[in-house]
Amino acid sequence: VDSAPQLLVTDDDCDFRQALVEGLSCRGFQLWEAGDGTEALKLAREQPIDLVLVDMHMPRLSGLDTVAALRESHIIVPCILMSAQLDDSIVHRATELCTASVLA
Repeated sequence: VDSAPQLLVTDDDCDFRQALVEGLSCRGFQLWEAGDGTEALKLAREQPIDLVLVDMHMPRLSGLDTVAALRESHIIVPCILMSAQLDDSIVHRATELCTASVLA
């Protein structure tokens, strides 16, 4: 029996996070929520996560820091970085993290 894909939605904006969860829950996903990167890391270590949606701009750990920490913890899971304010340095660092996980 196939189980539903496990998605981890990580965003410090509770209203936006809830909107994502509501929009995805009716599509058959098993959803987990984290209010910041530290919570996301804890959940990813405890649950079999298939995909992480992570906000770029959060307190404690940014989205990029969260993705890097996942990789350092050997949790190789696809991540979608969300941001209303992308710049070249964010895109460059995200590309480096993706390339490093492919080469590892």
